[in-house]
Amino acid sequence: MRIQQLQYLETIVRTGSINEAAKQLYLTQPSLSNAIKELESEMGIKILLRSKLGVSLTDDGREFMVYARQVLDQVQLLEGRYEKNTVRKQAFSVSAQHYAFVVHAFVELIKTVKADEYNFTLRETETENILSDLTTFKSELGILYLNNFNRQVLQKLFKEQDLEFTPLFKATPHVFVGSQNPLTKKRTVTLEDLVDYPYLSYEQGDNNSFYFSEEILSTLDRKKNIKVSDRATIFNLMVGLNGYTISSGIISNKLNDDKIVAIPLEVDDSMTLGWLKHRQMELSPIAVDYLKMLKEHIEGYGFAIIDDEK
Repeated sequence: MRIQQLQYLETIVRTGSINEAAKQLYLTQPSLSNAIKELESEMGIKILLRSKLGVSLTDDGREFMVYARQVLDQVQLLEGRYEKNTVRKQAFSVSAQHYAFVVHAFVELIKTVKADEYNFTLRETETENILSDLTTFKSELGILYLNNFNRQVLQKLFKEQDLEFTPLFKATPHVFVGSQNPLTKKRTVTLEDLVDYPYLSYEQGDNNSFYFSEEILSTLDRKKNIKVSDRATIFNLMVGLNGYTISSGIISNKLNDDKIVAIPLEVDDSMTLGWLKHRQMELSPIAVDYLKMLKEHIEGYGFAIIDDEK
C-alpha cells in the first residue's frame, strides 16, 4: 500500500467519479482504476462499487476510508513540519438542513482561516443526502433536527449507518412569514390562523417520506402547498406570496433575513437540533472549531446549548 494510492482514493470518493478524479489528478482513467484495483487486491477487500452513475464506497470501503483519512492527516502534519514548500489545502465539509445559524457559523469559520488555499463545502441539502454524505465521507458533519415524530425512524437509520447524533439545543416551533404578512400583528399563531396562507416546505427528492421532512407537522393536510429547494426561494415566496414555513425560530439579520419574521406557533411539540458524524471518525480541528462557533452563534440567539444529553 502506498500513500499515493490513498490520495487517489480520497479524490475518487470526494468527486464520486473515477473519470473526474483522473482529470484532477492528471492521470488516465485506466491508470487510476488499476491503482485502486491493486489497492483492493492488496487489502483483500472491495473498496469501491462501480456503476454507470459513478462510484460509491462499500461497507468495507467506508471503514477503510476512516483509517485512510487518519493516515493522510498524519502525512499532512509531517509535510507541514518538515517540507516547507509542500502544502495540503485545508478541507472541511458540512451537510445540513436549511438553517441560517449553520451558514452564519460557516461564514465566521472561513474568516478565521489563515491558509492561502483551502477547500470548504457547505451543502444545504435534503435530509437523506445528509446521511449519505456522512456515510460516504463527502462531509465531516451533518446538521438536522429530531422530534417525537421522526426520532425513532431517524435514530434507527443512524444506528444502521454507524452515525452518531449529538444534540445542540431545543427549540419550540415558529412560523416564518414576510414582515408585511398580516400574521405579524399576532404575538402567537395557531394552525387555524394559517389555513388560508400558502404552506412552503423544502422538497426531499425521490424520498418523500414524512420522516425526512425539514418541517414539523408535515403530515397535516393543507389547501395550498409549495415546495422549494433553497432558502433564498422560500424567503422570496414568504414576501411575495405571504407564504409561511415552520422552523426553529432562529433568523439571522446579518444574513439578509431582515424581511422575515418568526412568530411562535401554538402547538405541543419541540425540535432538538444537533450534529451528526460517522461514529468511527475523529473530528478534525477545523470541525471542532466550527462546532464551537456554531454553539456561540446559537447562544447568541438566546438558546441554551445541551451539554450532556446524548
